[in-house]
Amino acid sequence: MEAFRPYRFDKTLFLTTLILISFGLIMVFSSSAILSSEKHHQPFHFFINQIIGVGIGIIFILLILPLRTPFYQNTSVIYGLLLLTLVLLTLCLIMPSYGKTGRWVHFLGLRFQPTELAKISLILFFSSFLDRKKDKINEIQSLFFPLAILFIFIMLIIKEPDYGTALLILFICTFMLFIGGVKLRYFFYLGIISIGFFAFYLFQASYRLDRIFAFLSPAKDPLGRGFQVIQSKLAVGSGGLLGVSIGESTQKLFFLPCAHTDYIYAIVGEELGLIGTLAVLFLFIIFLWRGLLISWRAPNLFSQIAAAGITLAIFSQAMLNISVVLGLGPPTGLPLPLFSFGRSSLTCTLFSIGILLHISQRRGSTRSKK
Repeated sequence: MEAFRPYRFDKTLFLTTLILISFGLIMVFSSSAILSSEKHHQPFHFFINQIIGVGIGIIFILLILPLRTPFYQNTSVIYGLLLLTLVLLTLCLIMPSYGKTGRWVHFLGLRFQPTELAKISLILFFSSFLDRKKDKINEIQSLFFPLAILFIFIMLIIKEPDYGTALLILFICTFMLFIGGVKLRYFFYLGIISIGFFAFYLFQASYRLDRIFAFLSPAKDPLGRGFQVIQSKLAVGSGGLLGVSIGESTQKLFFLPCAHTDYIYAIVGEELGLIGTLAVLFLFIIFLWRGLLISWRAPNLFSQIAAAGITLAIFSQAMLNISVVLGLGPPTGLPLPLFSFGRSSLTCTLFSIGILLHISQRRGSTRSKK
């Protein structure tokens, strides 16, 4: 038994999300206006597309919040979403490439990145599995099925190729298995297999090794593989305490590649300085705090694991992106959630936040009486 409290969702989490979105829209326009004018002959192309992503995502949240039934716990919905994601990931392998990668499905002039949907579908799938099998979770035959599904998804994502997202998904699902009660000895075997698997694919592509070498010693090839790392650090460092002010970045003038996507945090550092970068970091820490609180208060095991998985997925991706921008890790190609340009990422992230907010409206019957 549980109590559903319509529209009594976590207001702090919702407000934090809105601030991140609004902040992100400003920075997307600032970092992309010149590039947009050059490529599309008008400065608002990326900004308008980002607003469309925001609009679709907010609509999802508004549709999810009033629903009394947690549709995301329905087994048919979970497996339907899992199958849809699997089909879309497979289609990526035969679709025309974009930017030398096959990460998008093209349909009626629109592009969608299924890896963003894969995060949601796997989080819901693992939450459902761990809830249903909680009494048999440490039997090896029980773990085979979800690990096989995870392997298939990771294999398809690496083939796109999207090595960074594959690693992130492995981390998220491993964390969910841990909080779901799987014994530590299984993680040892999973770790050995995963290290071997990812090491194999790391050496299959020279550009992945170049990213690691660029991270370790960017000065050895400042105009080649170390160029992006150096330009990112220059952008952050030139901002000082207060930044050069909105719109005045020089690194976005075709010096820093992917300034409006993967490296938008560097433009925040240049235009808004240390104050701006700390503000973004603080917002994501608030998001982590509220998400974990929602997980702790959730009415059942499924909701607890799903809330923790969604929170971790968004926060860990943000920390990975920020680490790369600051030169604390090799480039991964992961955008800054709710901030970087990208309709697929923004829409799917807001959809998952809608589920998180819906969970925050629900309480177990014993807790609701306190």
